[in-house]
Amino acid sequence: MSETAIFAGGCFWCTEAVMKDVIGVDTVESGYIGGSVENPTYKQVCGGDTGHAEAVRVTYDPGTISYAELLDMFLGTHDPTQLNRQGNDVGTQYRSAIFPLDAAQAEEAEAAIGRWNAANGKMAVTTIEGLSDGEQSATWYPAEGYHQDYWEGEGQRNPYCQATIPPKLMKLRKSFQKYVKDDA
Repeated sequence: MSETAIFAGGCFWCTEAVMKDVIGVDTVESGYIGGSVENPTYKQVCGGDTGHAEAVRVTYDPGTISYAELLDMFLGTHDPTQLNRQGNDVGTQYRSAIFPLDAAQAEEAEAAIGRWNAANGKMAVTTIEGLSDGEQSATWYPAEGYHQDYWEGEGQRNPYCQATIPPKLMKLRKSFQKYVKDDA
């Protein structure tokens, strides 16, 4: 049975590209979460006024990869010390955040941030959001179709993606080699 994880690590194109290369990951969907506007558009979210984060919803096989391992990869392939930004992308829509779906995921998220802080001697600003009374309270909105599988298509021709995605994929392959799909 598949499980789901939701991560926001700046640009969703970058996080999607990384997670798609991980063994045990079945699907990765780009979208928006954590804001106040129903059915936000990319333009609205990029404006920074909706409160949403660009995020990915990952469906994975917990028999192959654990939520804790996914968290470690998420934190290890972007800069969780940058508040409300990743590189040139600035604003709360590019925040580093984990959106647990239940209390157990929230506990795992806290532990993963603690592991990252201890291993790196720095403090992650990654937030844990969207959980109220042990239940998910943030609503997921899938991004427009042209954002899905972006790196495999338009992203290969996008200068921003060419500059930002390969270094993240290199971090994945270097630090988490045993978790990378053979065809990646």
